[in-house]
Amino acid sequence: MEERSGHASLATPPAAAFEGWDGSIAGARALQARLSARVSLQDDAASPPRVIAGFDVGFEDGGETTRAAAVLLDADSGQVLHARIARLPTSMPYVPGLLSFRELPALLEALAQLPLRPDLAFVDGQGIAHPRRLGIAAHFGVVAGLPCIGVAKKILAGTPDGELPDVRGARVPLRHRGEQVGWLLRSKPRCLPLVVSPGHRVSMETAVEMTMRQVGRYRLPEPTRQADALASRRPGATLL
Repeated sequence: MEERSGHASLATPPAAAFEGWDGSIAGARALQARLSARVSLQDDAASPPRVIAGFDVGFEDGGETTRAAAVLLDADSGQVLHARIARLPTSMPYVPGLLSFRELPALLEALAQLPLRPDLAFVDGQGIAHPRRLGIAAHFGVVAGLPCIGVAKKILAGTPDGELPDVRGARVPLRHRGEQVGWLLRSKPRCLPLVVSPGHRVSMETAVEMTMRQVGRYRLPEPTRQADALASRRPGATLL
């Protein structure tokens, strides 16, 4: 479905996540504008966080089923404490800029299955580095009331403010329409950078610092790396 079809009906909107949405693209954009005003960029998480979570989404049955993974980790040791999978029928096609309207219901179901509420969540996707400042990590954070950080693999909105050195931990601001919306982060040398942006209840500086704190041997921080393995059904991923 093309994004310009502003009056097309996309889905039956889940009331809790998409209050007031009429199922249209135009209505989804309007809801994003309203919810983005509720995003807080002030640090409001337990400090230091003790339990952190990673969230990611994959698909099964040729895209007919949305598969959301939630993984709880000890913030200090990185040990996986619990992992859950939620499966829901896929309710709408992919539309650029409206990813959360496709994936958020399954993410919220995965969160509901966790036995503990995390102090901080890492979501595979954009936070405020989004044309309307409400990527999936921001939308998830506002609806769930969780401190969230978005960790994405590609830029959706913005331009790096300078060259990014090929050094672990190097970062440059990502700016969109004159405003910093996140960071381009080199988590591992000789690897493509990550896009890190605050989602909700996390500051710009804390978002990138907490992400690097969770980076180990791999390019992705452990919370989203573990969730990605479950969501994508990679070998070795297990439920706890």
